[in-house]
Amino acid sequence: MNPATQVAQAVLDGAITAFRSNLGWADKAISQVPDHKLHIALDPNTNSIAVIMKHVAGNLLSRWTDFLTSDGEKPWRNRDNEFVDTFTSRQELQAYWESGWQTLFATLNSLTPDDVAATVMIRGEPHSVPLAIQRSLAHCGYHIGQIILIARILAGDHWTTITIPRGGSSQFNQHVWGQGHYR
Repeated sequence: MNPATQVAQAVLDGAITAFRSNLGWADKAISQVPDHKLHIALDPNTNSIAVIMKHVAGNLLSRWTDFLTSDGEKPWRNRDNEFVDTFTSRQELQAYWESGWQTLFATLNSLTPDDVAATVMIRGEPHSVPLAIQRSLAHCGYHIGQIILIARILAGDHWTTITIPRGGSSQFNQHVWGQGHYR
């Protein structure tokens, strides 16, 4: 594999890894929130976890369906409706959430290193494939941060940390790297 191909493959592999990490953190947070609390907005001007999940899934479906061949803002997408809480069950919400992520991962896994040099359109604006990936990753990361924060607040005393707990860095580092790496 030539160096350019290696770099392009690293871009794709890195994107998949980063998106999987973000999805994992979101799913761990969401699993700690009871069904009825998924629909609670912390303030009249904020969104509930359910609404954020619906928006992220709608965005992923639009952006990653026919990624290389059509504009990422599909004519069938109703973005404004994504901010209306319409799902009545966790199962229905979860299925929609997963459909967006499945579309993303299926598309990313189908891309080749040659595709990284392509230009795609998002709302009529040209984007390199790496830029489109980064735009989507940033969008997801922003909203996943919101989901985690809201879930943490709503779970209250029943929250289990999804990353390294406060005061746990030294123990984590020793577990990963062994005694003496960090003191």
